[in-house]
Amino acid sequence: MDGDFTIGGIFSIHNYVHTVNNNYTTMPEPVRCSGSMESRELRFSRAMIFAIEQINNSTELLPGIKLGYQIYDSCASVLVAVHVAFQFLNSLDPVFYIGNNCSQSGMVMAVVGESGSTPSISLSRVISSFNVPQVSHFATCACLSDKQQYPNFFRTIPSDKFQAGALAKMVKHFGWTWIGAVRSDSDYGNNGMASFLEAAQKEGICVEYSVSFYRTHPHSRIQRVADVIRRSTAMVIVAFAAIGDMAILLEELSREPSPPRQWIGSEAWVTSPELTSFGFCAGAIGFGIQKSVIPGLRDFLLNLSPSQVAASALLTEFWEDAFNCTLKKSAAATENNMCDGKEDIQNLQSPYTDTSQLRITNMVYKAVYAIAHAIHNAVCQRKNVTAQCDKLTRLESKQVLTQLKTVNFSQNGYDMSFNDNGDPVAIYELVNWQRSKTGVIKMVSVGLYDASLPVGQEFRINRNITWMEGTTKAPVSVCTDSCPPGTRKVLQKGKPICCYDCIPCPEGEISNTTDSADCLPCHKEFWPNAKRDTCIPKPVEFLSFQEILGIILAAFSVLGACLAIITGAVFFYHRTSPIVRANNSELSFLLLISLTLCFLCSLTFIGAPSEWSCMLRHTAFGITFVLCISCVLGKTIVVLMAFKATLPGSNVMKWFGPPQQRMTVVSFTFIQVLICTIWLVLSPPFPIKNLTTYKEKIILECDLGSPVGFWAVLGYIGILAAFCFVLAVLARKLPDNFNEAKFITFSMLIFCAVWITFIPAYVSSPGKFTVVVEIFAILASSFGLIMCIFAPKCFIILFKPEKNTKKNLMTKNQ
Repeated sequence: MDGDFTIGGIFSIHNYVHTVNNNYTTMPEPVRCSGSMESRELRFSRAMIFAIEQINNSTELLPGIKLGYQIYDSCASVLVAVHVAFQFLNSLDPVFYIGNNCSQSGMVMAVVGESGSTPSISLSRVISSFNVPQVSHFATCACLSDKQQYPNFFRTIPSDKFQAGALAKMVKHFGWTWIGAVRSDSDYGNNGMASFLEAAQKEGICVEYSVSFYRTHPHSRIQRVADVIRRSTAMVIVAFAAIGDMAILLEELSREPSPPRQWIGSEAWVTSPELTSFGFCAGAIGFGIQKSVIPGLRDFLLNLSPSQVAASALLTEFWEDAFNCTLKKSAAATENNMCDGKEDIQNLQSPYTDTSQLRITNMVYKAVYAIAHAIHNAVCQRKNVTAQCDKLTRLESKQVLTQLKTVNFSQNGYDMSFNDNGDPVAIYELVNWQRSKTGVIKMVSVGLYDASLPVGQEFRINRNITWMEGTTKAPVSVCTDSCPPGTRKVLQKGKPICCYDCIPCPEGEISNTTDSADCLPCHKEFWPNAKRDTCIPKPVEFLSFQEILGIILAAFSVLGACLAIITGAVFFYHRTSPIVRANNSELSFLLLISLTLCFLCSLTFIGAPSEWSCMLRHTAFGITFVLCISCVLGKTIVVLMAFKATLPGSNVMKWFGPPQQRMTVVSFTFIQVLICTIWLVLSPPFPIKNLTTYKEKIILECDLGSPVGFWAVLGYIGILAAFCFVLAVLARKLPDNFNEAKFITFSMLIFCAVWITFIPAYVSSPGKFTVVVEIFAILASSFGLIMCIFAPKCFIILFKPEKNTKKNLMTKNQ
């Protein structure tokens, strides 16, 4: 249609070009489209005409100016798109003007289209040299936002950069980390998928396979793609493909039933009603342009008179395909299939007549209005309230290009403006293919994505989603099930990061989150629980009075002390008897007191260590044992001296009488007291938490402070015991029943044996058993002394009183 200013339009009404093998001996025929018509694209072209007619009838936008249009079918072909691009730059006049100045009278002011990214790229590269602006309604490739390469390109549909990010966020939202990817082998598919894969990688999503195809590829190539999908383990497939390509793939998949898959679609095909006939895609979900209502458009689309249809080759083809009849008489036409004028387009079920999902159609509508506003701003001036436009103004496309950059208007409730890259604000609907009760698949809006909102708030779902096979629960698509808390992920060699093994955390470490990459060590006073998902305080262990072992040892300590006290009582009661008087009663009573203290000092080793108990247990043990050994040593020396004193002229006993015996005991004991005092002053024992012996528990024990001090105390006891043992051995065969050296020998033998075995046992015993060994050594040696030295005497006193006489004691042993 002619007008004062002409707008170009280009749509992919057909998907194929009729191929001809040229022999280059004659002029090639004009390129012709082939294949079935895309009636949805026909609706787009008719929507452009509707918008232009609406603008021509407007009194506010371009009043008094008539817009014309030139609309072409690109056949979704780069070849045809380039041919149309040159047509836009020239008038339809067949006469060539050869003047000095190239006339631009036939050039269109702007172009609406193309429907695909690849033809749009080719179109833009040609017409941008002449500053002709291009406003696409359906070319979404992010590459077209590059103003260096495409300075004249604008679009009313958002860039795939936003859609790719939105798709990655949606995949992550539903917990899918293992997906398949298919794409059109075109600028739209390759660039869109590249953007998606980049965004998916940032979200931690892994791709099992990524395959491409194109509708013109050989059938074997399409079949290979279908086989990859059938063999895959990924339950979710993200498809960045054009409608025509997707139809070919879904048709191939429908031939051989494949396992159910959850389809995630790009805007190009997921809002296409033509593809809802593939029932196995029910539950598909993807992003689509917001639905809209264009008042009057449906009536315009349905208002087709026979003359209008006959005057347009495209409308004629549509009519004949829709009603399966022929409008023009021909040799092939028969009376049975001629259109009789009774065809009712009002009841026709076709994408052309379906205005319930006006998404891309609205993008065409807004593109026309954006161009009209740019022309208005270039040729009209506002005077008072009304605008006055001069249709005689010589308008150049460059002016329209400049004005398009600043366009900002509202139409049908939608705001329209372009950013510096020629892109609009990205707002998508989340579209879900849901099967109705009648079995028909319908596209239902279940959410929204608004790229202008703050990060994290762009994506929201407001309705229930129906998934594959009609389920209401989102399918699971992971390479490996999530690793529970208490385990960590270990990547499988040669596989993506989403494929891993779940390894239990090492000893002493935990993970308290799902899919943890590392395990964290617990604090030194904490230990993992059985599941290794939290740290709990380590149990504290020490030899306590509440446990059985502690009770037994305490009982033996008290028993030993009582035994020593009872023995002392027996000796005191029979202190005038010969056997008590003959065995140095003063040293015997002192020995019994020291043994009582030895038994009782073992109680200081039981219970939680404290500063005082740590210092007391070792020093008390060392001093009481030296006191005990000193008494035994004194008794042994007395025996030896007594027999030496029986020799004629010997006055030995006057040098080892009771005062000397007391002095000997005090002297030996004082040395031990001195050692213990030095130990306590310089580096005393102190309580510690032993965290190294057992990893899973804390041992409360006493640190020796200075090991030298401890071994000095033990060494001094050992020296006295050894000296006593040697003397007792020397005196063991002396005559007379008076001699108790043999009993001292046995007691020292037991004492030395116990403490010699104590050393390796003490060093090798772990935890609280170190204390147990020490207590056992104290009790064993104490019992050995009291049993060997005092038990025989008590037996005679209590059960053999007839032997408790001076005569019996003075008799020599036989």
